[in-house]
Amino acid sequence: MNFELETQRLRLQPIVASDSIALHEIFIDAYVRKYLCDDRVWELQQIEEMSLENQNLFDTQKLGLWFIKTKDTEEIVGFIGLWYFFEEEQPQLVYALIPTATKKGYATEAALKIIEYCFKELGYKYLLASCDRPNLESIKLTQRLGMREVEQRTIEDKPIVFFKIENDLVHCQD
Repeated sequence: MNFELETQRLRLQPIVASDSIALHEIFIDAYVRKYLCDDRVWELQQIEEMSLENQNLFDTQKLGLWFIKTKDTEEIVGFIGLWYFFEEEQPQLVYALIPTATKKGYATEAALKIIEYCFKELGYKYLLASCDRPNLESIKLTQRLGMREVEQRTIEDKPIVFFKIENDLVHCQD
């Protein structure tokens, strides 16, 4: 099955094991690390393991992480997808953009496509996203997506905010 997705300006391409170096470049960027990695620098080996796990998630669950590429230049500007965090029952929405790709609407455009994929292709009844309380850009993104704040937890001494969007189509059919 082909998991590549498209929006008006973007191509979302599943990340496979051979994409580890490109994914690592995103993860080591200081802007990305600030919130996504608690400012830790991940080693290439960790990203290689993550890429293998990602490929396995696509093979077994039809989900994972996609590179966000611009259609006009095919430049990788970040990633988006579904990943398991905090012992949740289903994966959460996650994204990262390189600094030059921010403030262009790419995160919103890509996230809306992933939400649509979750509801139409995977049959999810809801989708969660979480971020550090100080991550105002991610909080603004959840608001643009129509997600609502549902919980706050302290995890490893950091305030984490959880957001949720429900599949209205499922509720209409019930």
